[in-house]
Amino acid sequence: MTDEQFKIITFDCYGTLIDWESGIKAAFHDEAARDGVELDGNQIIAAYSAEEPAVESEPYRPYREVLTETARRVAVKLGWELKPERAGFLAASLPNWKPFADTNPALERLARHFELGILSNIDDDLLTATRKHFTVGFDFIVTAQQLKSYKPGLSHFAEALSRAGSRTLIHAAQSYFHDVVPATRLGIPVVWVNRNASAVEPNGPLPTHEVRDLSDLAKLLGV
Repeated sequence: MTDEQFKIITFDCYGTLIDWESGIKAAFHDEAARDGVELDGNQIIAAYSAEEPAVESEPYRPYREVLTETARRVAVKLGWELKPERAGFLAASLPNWKPFADTNPALERLARHFELGILSNIDDDLLTATRKHFTVGFDFIVTAQQLKSYKPGLSHFAEALSRAGSRTLIHAAQSYFHDVVPATRLGIPVVWVNRNASAVEPNGPLPTHEVRDLSDLAKLLGV
């Protein structure tokens, strides 16, 4: 694949460009330590991965509130008595979540040949804070706050197609549930950045391509 075939690459942000698992685990560990509580990192991520989509499926609320409610539910599930007034710790930590080591080098290579976009379940101000970690700019940004909708709803992808106009785009993302499934429903070519070597859901759609990380994505796209 080349820049002659696709003009735009859109990315999911957290989990694809940003190492959200490390950020979430560190935030939970630090906050729980204030209460003398030790939490298992794998259990944190398992609980978070179950609770966050459930919160997002409820009537729209800003992502800062999604994170706060998710943190509260995860704490309950893990047996940590977190005081409600402290449940905002996770949202407060998000601007400190760092990119994967392969993110910026790959983005720099891709930015020389493609327009870049972000489609994210996030508030505008939180994404602005995160973008300070990137060494390239993005040509367009689509957030949950703008649309009052969360992936795996189709609004992010429909908006991306609208903004792309006649220009062809391809989407790259780590989440099968949030990105691969809805992108394929709209016929958008999608590269699954399968960082965790996850399996396709039974009877679920197949991504157009699958790579291990963004370095492999850049190679796939011929840059």
